[in-house]
Amino acid sequence: MPTFDTIDDLPADSRVLVRLDLNSPIEDGEPQDNRRFERHAETVRELADADHRVVLMAHQGRPGRDDFTSLAGHADILADHVGRDVAFVADTYGEAALDAIDALGPGEVLLLENTRMCEDELPEASPEEKAETEFVRTLAPRFDAYVNDAYSAAHRKHASLVGFPLALPAYAGRVMETEYEANTAIATREFDGPVTMVVGGTKATDVIGVMDALDDRVDRFLLGGVAGELFLRAAGHPVGRDVGEMDLFDEQWEGNRELIESVLDERGDAVRLASDLAYEGADGDRAEVAVDDVEEKREAFLDVGAATVADYEPAIRESDAVFVKGALGVFEDERFADGTVGVLEAIAETDCFSVVGGGDTSRAIEMYGLSEDDFSHVSIAGGAYIRALTGEPLPAVEVLEAAAERRER
Repeated sequence: MPTFDTIDDLPADSRVLVRLDLNSPIEDGEPQDNRRFERHAETVRELADADHRVVLMAHQGRPGRDDFTSLAGHADILADHVGRDVAFVADTYGEAALDAIDALGPGEVLLLENTRMCEDELPEASPEEKAETEFVRTLAPRFDAYVNDAYSAAHRKHASLVGFPLALPAYAGRVMETEYEANTAIATREFDGPVTMVVGGTKATDVIGVMDALDDRVDRFLLGGVAGELFLRAAGHPVGRDVGEMDLFDEQWEGNRELIESVLDERGDAVRLASDLAYEGADGDRAEVAVDDVEEKREAFLDVGAATVADYEPAIRESDAVFVKGALGVFEDERFADGTVGVLEAIAETDCFSVVGGGDTSRAIEMYGLSEDDFSHVSIAGGAYIRALTGEPLPAVEVLEAAAERRER
C-alpha cells in the first residue's frame, strides 16, 4: 500500500490547493465532458462538503497545439459533476488569482487558469528546482495544504505536480489513492489463480516494455492491435507491415524487433497470438481472414477476428486477475469493435480482479453499454499506468511519499 497521506489526514478548515487532471478532447473550442471530470468531482465535493476552501489547478493541452486553451469551460463541466458552483479566474498566480484565493469562503471552490500557461510549469526538472520557481513560491504561502489528485499526470516533473509538495504539507486525493492501489496491484498483490494480460493499442513500444517487465508476474498475454501484428510478424507471418499511406508498423518493428523476438523465444508458451484478423471488405463491411491464409498483407487489419475472440475468452474466464492495456482493434468504428468488446464482456462476466487501463480502452466500456461496476478498476491514466505496470517510479507519487515521511518525523 502507498505510504502517502490522504485527504482523510487533512486538518479541519484548511485552505487547500488541489491538482486535478482535466485534460480533455477539445471540439469547436469547447472541452468535452469525460470520465475525468466525474472522477475528480468526488475529491472536490468531499473537500468542499468538509468546509475546506478549495482552489483547483489543472492543465489543458500544450503550448503550440490546437487543444491548448483556457479552462473557463472546464469549470462549468466540473460544477455540474460536483453539484456546486466552481468559480473561475483567468489567472494562475498573478494579482487576480491571489485576490480570488483570499476572498474564498468555507466550502467554496475556485479553478485557476491552465497551469501550462505559466512559464515555470512545463520544463521537466527536479522537485527541488520546481519548488524554487516563482509559481510555487508565490502560491504556496496562501495555502495550508496541497492535494494531488492527478494520478494520470504523476509521471511528469512539472511544477504543479512536484514543486508544491516540498513547500506545503501534501496529501493524495481519492483518484490518486484508488488509481495507485489498483495499478500497482500487479506488482504488489498475490493472486491464487492465473494472471492474464490483454495487450493491444497502437503504441507497440509501450506494450512490449510492459510484457518484458511483467515477465514473472503474468501467466499469459493475449495480443491484438499493432503489437499483436508485430508479434505475428516475428512468428513468421507476412503481416505487421505498413501498407499504402500507413505509418504504424515498420518503424516500431525496427525499434523493437530484438525485444519482440526474445520475448517470443523465452515466453512463447505464455504469448497467445491472433488466429484471424478483420479488415474492410470490398463492400465496406467487416471481413475476416485466418492468419495462416494471409500470403501478403494488402490491406489494413483493424481488429482480431471471431475465432481469436473465441480462443481468448476461456483464458480470461479461468483467470484470477486480468489487466488490460490497449484495445484489440479500432473499436471507435463499430465494425471493428468485436475483439475489444468481446474481451471486455468476458472480463465483466468473470469473477476476477480486473483493471482496464489507458484512457482510450476505457472509453469502449462507455461506448458499448458495459458497466464500470463489472470491473475492479477502470483507470483514467495512460502514461502513468504504463509506468506503474513496468515498476518505473512516478515522480509525483514519490514527492507525496517524501512529504508523508517528513510529517511523521
